[in-house]
Amino acid sequence: MATLTVKNIPDELYDRLKSVAATNRRSINSEIIMCIEKTITSHRINLEEMLDDARRIRKLTSGYKISDEDFRRAKTEGRK
Repeated sequence: MATLTVKNIPDELYDRLKSVAATNRRSINSEIIMCIEKTITSHRINLEEMLDDARRIRKLTSGYKISDEDFRRAKTEGRK
């Protein structure tokens, strides 16, 4: 197996990585390998499945009409 050295990791990033590794009960090295695998592994999307999900959600929410003005007002009120 190859060995890789990573230099100049910002302290904040290292702390987050260490925390995530602990949460996942992994060593930091194992967590880094998982992060790399997730990043470079291609994930094929089943387009039909995604479209079916979107259609299902659209059907479930079709009775909820909201205008742009209603949306803006709700968004503004949520910031108070």
